[in-house]
Amino acid sequence: MTVESVSAETFARESLAVLNRLTESARADVSAAAGLIADCVREDGVVQAFGTGHSQALVLELAGRAGGLVPTNRLQMADLVLHGGDHPGVLDDPLLERQPGIALRLYELAAPRPQDLFVVISNSGVNSVVVEMALHAKGRGHRLLAITSLAHTAAVPAVHPSGRKLADLADVALDNAAPPGDALLPLPGGGAVCALSTLTGALLVQMTVAEAAAQLLASGDRPPVYVSANVPGGFEGNLELERRYAGRIRRTAG
Repeated sequence: MTVESVSAETFARESLAVLNRLTESARADVSAAAGLIADCVREDGVVQAFGTGHSQALVLELAGRAGGLVPTNRLQMADLVLHGGDHPGVLDDPLLERQPGIALRLYELAAPRPQDLFVVISNSGVNSVVVEMALHAKGRGHRLLAITSLAHTAAVPAVHPSGRKLADLADVALDNAAPPGDALLPLPGGGAVCALSTLTGALLVQMTVAEAAAQLLASGDRPPVYVSANVPGGFEGNLELERRYAGRIRRTAG
């Protein structure tokens, strides 16, 4: 790729091409993923979403946003401070997520019920804390949905001592179609620019939520969804919906 071909227009064109292909190729897996979510909602479960790094953007795409499902909970490192009593300084450690036992603590702080579904998001699918969370979820009988790059996963060795990768553990794995390393546009002389996984991951999340809502409606169940808090009555209506899941879903500032 030449210097001239690295541009906003090139990224828009190339990323849209991937999104269009993904819309078709992911249909069956999206339907299966939506089935997991719809079953969770019908069983009065909560969707427990976890990711680190930039995968947290997709956790936010799923948990606690306007147009999204109410029974969703975001698992995050800040839970160690907000709910676990740790000093805020622990969050300054960039290697925190690599410490053994962190995923178990986050799992226990969430106190999930057996019918809760875990959604674990990681582009590489090999980060230790991500695999550890998946192992804890599966070991305790939860269903597991993964969003990951199968190309990246295949290109790198396992890091977790178990030798497992996220996609190995999932009941359903949604492939975000991002290339190894995530960046889409090669640079002259090596390297690449413009990450893709946030765009494709957001598409997969919203396709799955839409299909889950469709499956709930088809079975006569009304999807419990958030209205924007910035429209009249939205905040009050959301609080009413959240009461059903009191103590099981967390909403924090920021």
